[in-house]
Amino acid sequence: MASPDNPTICRVKQYRQEAGLSQAQLAELAGVKRQAIYDIESNRYLPNTGVALRLARHLGCLVEDLFSEGQEMEEQVLILEERGPAACSRVSLARVRGRLIGYPLDGEYALNHELRAADGITTPGTGRVRLLHTDPVMENTVLLMGCDPAFSLLAAHVSRKDPKARILCRFASSQASLDALAAGQTHLAGTHFHSSPGEDSNVLAAREKLSGAGGMVVGFSMMEEGFMVARGNPLGIRSAGDLASKGVRLVNREEGAALRVLLDDELSGKGIPTSAVAGYDHIVRSHSQGAQMVACNVADAALGLAPIAHAFGLDFVPIVEVRCDLVIPADIKEHPAIRCMLDAIQSRNLREEISLLRGYHPGQTGNIIAQF
Repeated sequence: MASPDNPTICRVKQYRQEAGLSQAQLAELAGVKRQAIYDIESNRYLPNTGVALRLARHLGCLVEDLFSEGQEMEEQVLILEERGPAACSRVSLARVRGRLIGYPLDGEYALNHELRAADGITTPGTGRVRLLHTDPVMENTVLLMGCDPAFSLLAAHVSRKDPKARILCRFASSQASLDALAAGQTHLAGTHFHSSPGEDSNVLAAREKLSGAGGMVVGFSMMEEGFMVARGNPLGIRSAGDLASKGVRLVNREEGAALRVLLDDELSGKGIPTSAVAGYDHIVRSHSQGAQMVACNVADAALGLAPIAHAFGLDFVPIVEVRCDLVIPADIKEHPAIRCMLDAIQSRNLREEISLLRGYHPGQTGNIIAQF
């Protein structure tokens, strides 16, 4: 039975009823007595790992969906100061003079509009830096390189779980992230390479770059990649083939970027030479830079993601759904911040927030894709 100071919240009854099962039916499936199901649902009995896993399997969910520690977060009255979408939305919150004030984290407010604080200040010409943090802060900081903007959500959930743990996110293409990982210049790499039938490019690339050192690949998100276009898509861009149409101006990503590989594969599959695409050699190095070019009418299409397009008031044309993973070298997976991250990535709250992002879903979030 759970400690009264740290109660376990049980949702077995909720999931059982949603599945249309009686206590006796669930007990038979899980290999326990009906009384055990009654005691579990009454919070009188906390099952062992084996029983919990069988319950989750037969109820079509994760163990963490059925059992969690701490108090269930209650719903409270919210004052929404700016109207967001009518549907469920992510919001930032603050309690101001007793009122819970919320601002939607959608559209242009999905991206930051502030300067980032430094961790140190360099002394010119000396190769030295003056730290603005204490050593314990730096020892609990993990650097994550990748180009999924949702990595910042993971960082926030990690800090909520353990205020001492910090994930520092640095934008880089999938290839550049793996290169930095292999060179010992980052703790984690985010990758979303495009796989051909029968292969897993994220896993293959991770194995090659870590070259026998060992590691693991953990699923982070499923996300749609495609073209960011002007509101209303006035040029009717629906596929890579439309980029070769007269008057269509593209901005491309740098070599090694997963989106650049996607474009090349799409053009090759349609038999279109890159020379037929106006702007193919016009390079930007981030989703946001491409979106800015389209928003300012300097380009008609840029490679990117749905949340970035929406943040700049653009439309989005999905082309393919890919899996974004985290690559973790074996020798640092016991780092305290990485252990905290592996707990956070399994959490119901993170999966729910990912599901609220346009063009995302958490179908692979927290899954161990490969170990080597």
